[in-house]
Amino acid sequence: MPRTGTRLQDKVAVVIGAGQSPGEGVGNGRATVMRFAQEGAKVWAVDRLLDSAGETAALVQDDGGVCEAFEADVTSEAALARAIEACRARWGRVDILHYNVGVSLGGGDTMLEQFTEEAFDRLFAINLRGCIMAAKHAVPIMRAQGSGVIINISSVAAYENYPYVAYKASKVGMVEFTKQLAIQNAAYGIRANVILPGLMDTPMAVDTRARATNRPRSEIAAERDAKVPLRGKMGTGWDVANAALFLASDEAGFITGVELPVDGGALVR
Repeated sequence: MPRTGTRLQDKVAVVIGAGQSPGEGVGNGRATVMRFAQEGAKVWAVDRLLDSAGETAALVQDDGGVCEAFEADVTSEAALARAIEACRARWGRVDILHYNVGVSLGGGDTMLEQFTEEAFDRLFAINLRGCIMAAKHAVPIMRAQGSGVIINISSVAAYENYPYVAYKASKVGMVEFTKQLAIQNAAYGIRANVILPGLMDTPMAVDTRARATNRPRSEIAAERDAKVPLRGKMGTGWDVANAALFLASDEAGFITGVELPVDGGALVR
């Protein structure tokens, strides 16, 4: 998709989770990188798999946008600190921090009866601790600038009847941490909001489940489509990316501490 506007002109965005899992379609992180770049942002595409982040960066560069890939494992605070500081050193500032990393079944999450300490430690390190540590190193830069936007990707699983233990609990934690960020940094001109995606047709959501359960992707997708109130069809990574673009832009300049469902009506039900 070619450049479409200037809503993020001259902004610098760090997107953590800029690659994507193997599978069909586009993930939330990759779509967000592309939308930010299409609207004029320089994007620092961070992922634990450099090749995957590089593929995202190449898509942006092919369309004339500015994007560079950087490798970082979110379970390491030092790696996150290096990623954010490298962006600041490269482009002089960090205007947007977008944390898009999350894992559920792929990280060993289960229902309570089978749940293990190892699954707890892994999922919380990725889903919540990484989110907190990324903000820890971005906020001082934003405070010095007198401005900044932090967007975290949680899930409607935080509020729905969701069976897997660590994903739900960690995503609830992300919502409340984002509210804390918002109120404690409002005086510095920093906004923080959280997006709650519903059932999405992304590689992480659909293809990972198909592999974990050894079932056809089409069967998983059809089951998920049937649960969505709006048109009986899952959303895509572009729906999340467009919501993130709005929250990152000056159009949302008076919005902070908000939970934005992108869920086709799931939470209304």
